[in-house]
Amino acid sequence: MQPEQSRQIAALIDGLSTPDFGGALDAMLRHVAVFDLSGVFVFPYDARPLLLHDGYTRHVAPKAWAAYLGGAYLLDPFYVACNNHHPAGLWRMRDLAPDDFFDTQFSTSREVHPCVSTEEGSLVEEIGFLVPLEGGVTATYSLMRVKGHLGFSDAELENLRAYEPIVQAAIRSSWKREANRAFPQAGRDDLMEEAFGRLCADRLTLQQRNIVRLILRGHSNASIGESIGISEGTVRIHRKNIYKRLAISSQAELFSIFIDHLNQQKLY
Repeated sequence: MQPEQSRQIAALIDGLSTPDFGGALDAMLRHVAVFDLSGVFVFPYDARPLLLHDGYTRHVAPKAWAAYLGGAYLLDPFYVACNNHHPAGLWRMRDLAPDDFFDTQFSTSREVHPCVSTEEGSLVEEIGFLVPLEGGVTATYSLMRVKGHLGFSDAELENLRAYEPIVQAAIRSSWKREANRAFPQAGRDDLMEEAFGRLCADRLTLQQRNIVRLILRGHSNASIGESIGISEGTVRIHRKNIYKRLAISSQAELFSIFIDHLNQQKLY
């Protein structure tokens, strides 16, 4: 271990008892990989995300950040991974995302995707450490590169993985200190998954609403069929019927309905 690495780890240990532990984490990891934005997000099920470390929001449009917290995060592959018992470790978003995710409106919308609302206007790549915490929740420590850079190389990921035990211990330590004091239990108004499940409940069956959820999260017809145990052709029929019932003709229009639903629920 180099002297500079030792100093950075010592600074992180010193910072564990302060609110700026995330800044020390960032400084340590920037020794092995450059990144533009960072954040430690805790993703409880059916409640708004909690931002344990903010190396992020000063760079993004406040409206997009509010929309993300207000329900758009339900489409984030890291949120889905955290609530589906995905193995801990360092992951590329593209390895967690459904097959059609990067063709969705969420991934490109300046209105609800904070990274797209940055001055650079594009997220080149996002990677994240998944960290299981006490209380059955999981955190994601996201590292992001925006327009003007290449994605993270395999060598950079391997170097970052060498720090994973330190990252996990630091985030768990911060969570133990902050969880009860800073983050109250979610109230009725925070039941985000429940609100998502009510999307178009007056016009769609339960199965159709489940398919809508998968469409919005970026699953192709084949992926939806595999997820719920029906054929791809049957998914196409369901999708056609969903669009007919909603009087729409595209996924973009379905996404607009989702955003309108969030507004009506006063989730942001």
